[in-house]
Amino acid sequence: MSTWEENNRSYLLAVCQGLRLRLRRVVGDEAVTTEMMAEAEAAIAASAAVDPPPAAIDLGDRFNLSELEMGILLLCVAMEVDPLLPELCDQAQGGRGWAFPTFALGFQLFEAVQWDVMTIDAPLRYWRLVEIHGNQPQPLPQSMLKADERIVNHIMGSGRLDHRLASLLTPLVGSDPVQEPRISTSQQKVVAELCESLAGVSGPLPVVQLLGTSEETKSLLAQVVAAQFGAQLYGLMGELIPAGNSDFTQFLRLWEREAYLSRVGLFIDTQELGSDAQNKVSLRRFLSQCSGLVFVDSREVRLPPHRQAITREVGKPTAVEQRQEWVAVLGKDAAGQAAVLSSQFCLNFSEIGEIGSQKATGKSQKSKKKSNKEQVKSSKSDTPSPLLPCSPAPLLWNACLNRTRPRLESLAQRIDVKATWDQLVLPDEAMGVLRQIVDQVRLRSRVYDDWGFRERMNRGLGVSAMFAGVSGTGKTMAAEVIANELNLYLYRIDLSSVVSKYIGETEKNLRRLFDAAEEGGAILFFDEADALFGKRSEVKDSHDRYANVEINYLLQRIEAYRGLAVLATNLRGALDDAFLRRLRFLVEFPFPSQEYRQALWRKVFPVGIPMGVMDYERLGGFNVTGGTIHTVALNAAFMAAEQGTQVGMRQVLAAMRTEYGKLERQVYEAEFVWDGQGQPAKDWETISSGDI
Repeated sequence: MSTWEENNRSYLLAVCQGLRLRLRRVVGDEAVTTEMMAEAEAAIAASAAVDPPPAAIDLGDRFNLSELEMGILLLCVAMEVDPLLPELCDQAQGGRGWAFPTFALGFQLFEAVQWDVMTIDAPLRYWRLVEIHGNQPQPLPQSMLKADERIVNHIMGSGRLDHRLASLLTPLVGSDPVQEPRISTSQQKVVAELCESLAGVSGPLPVVQLLGTSEETKSLLAQVVAAQFGAQLYGLMGELIPAGNSDFTQFLRLWEREAYLSRVGLFIDTQELGSDAQNKVSLRRFLSQCSGLVFVDSREVRLPPHRQAITREVGKPTAVEQRQEWVAVLGKDAAGQAAVLSSQFCLNFSEIGEIGSQKATGKSQKSKKKSNKEQVKSSKSDTPSPLLPCSPAPLLWNACLNRTRPRLESLAQRIDVKATWDQLVLPDEAMGVLRQIVDQVRLRSRVYDDWGFRERMNRGLGVSAMFAGVSGTGKTMAAEVIANELNLYLYRIDLSSVVSKYIGETEKNLRRLFDAAEEGGAILFFDEADALFGKRSEVKDSHDRYANVEINYLLQRIEAYRGLAVLATNLRGALDDAFLRRLRFLVEFPFPSQEYRQALWRKVFPVGIPMGVMDYERLGGFNVTGGTIHTVALNAAFMAAEQGTQVGMRQVLAAMRTEYGKLERQVYEAEFVWDGQGQPAKDWETISSGDI
């Protein structure tokens, strides 16, 4: 037991002894002398005169309790811990079975009558230090009083949060609860500004509104600021604030009381409030009335106009700071890895430290057997790129990739990338541009940081590309190839989840999309982008105006996005010219010529498939796209599997005939028959029977 705990216990024992003597004197016990009362009062005063003071003395100062209010509160608390007091209370109140304290008994014990201590606005009842209990209605002076459980626990020395709040609040602590989290110089500047602004306020503290894309970073810096004031920070989801009047009032009062009882701060997360008007009203109502240290993580919530507020933009360390931290964690020999990691991923110092420690732990586990999938992925990543001085180790890269994996499930679909360069059949010019895209993603650190371009640019630090061409020409496959080459996640944007008929909702969805992907572990693939990035129209009504606002917002976000965004369209002419100017690359995917179609046919079948004789020159004569060729090859494979034969021209031509019918093209039977020599067969029915 610590010295303070011993002093606090001694004070409570002295208080209980003094209360017993007072009650015995009221009862008429002649054994209680004036000297005994004086000694008891002296013992209480002596046990209270310690530094730091007992919890009850500190509580009285915080809530500005009068001597009478303090006495009534201690009487109620003592009833919970001293088994002799209930009987004495009953005797002092006439033996009517009133084994509980009342205001009237307090007036009698402490020889003072102050009616205002009973009012709802007085500290005892306003802060719910004591509560009125009992089923039978009684006059207020004779009503049963009971100390609140949280107040009893606090006075006894417990610092645990009120159980009515504990179910709603979560204590926020860093990865190391003992050591203060490390933050960068740019983040330290924001913390210093906030601390200076808060320290200079007299009266209620203003609400601190934190802006930025990273929820984790805002929470981290809020914890650092709270620690500067010696406060423990708790997190609250904004949608959990009660809406009903009585529940709301209790929640507000309990939190404010907690802020007075102990050094605590509140971090309110409003990301999931959505469009629920009731939740937003409850939050604004709470912010307008609460006191203490309160942070709000929000971009959309309008703070109450009469409430003083401090607004700051909060971000992760700069790319240069992250690069320096990677070197500090991995060592000077890993400067090349640090450059690559800092250019691709956006992490806090604590995250970099955790990933670095995982790498160190992983070295001792290399002897463990990997799954086939992991072996393939590791072997691919182990091959160093000729463009980079030092590629990151697979374990390190994958740890960063998993840490920055965006939460896009409701707005996008993650594609399991499998395509490689040798599966692409495109003109040399298009292939060259695709490789340039990969190179620019890999070499960003060298150009932006080592060569100084970052100092000259405020926007456009990411890479944006447009893939234009008719359906089936390989746009999605090209995006897969890039993601596979860079070993990054690829997300196809679900337009039905992004575009909304309600004004302003599309921009909100797109902001959530870009914010979630901003940390760098993903490639955004906008399929059929013309649906989102169409031309701005002449303003004829409010719908036109808001449609143009959406396009303008997209133009700004696509330019500011720090990652790789790929947009695919079948209708290049439908895109806004201003949007095209903001793109770094434009890759044309032409309809494949006969030569390219032959190459596609040669690559479409997997290596392990049983193949018969194929006439690639004849197949190249079918005027179809690569997507159609893939569909025909797959259908032909199923046909051969059902017939128990190899995949040959019979099956491919039969599948092609079916595809022509689906495309509503003219079918000439002679084009779809095969006699094994390249000549037309006798009749069409022999194709599917396998008799030829």
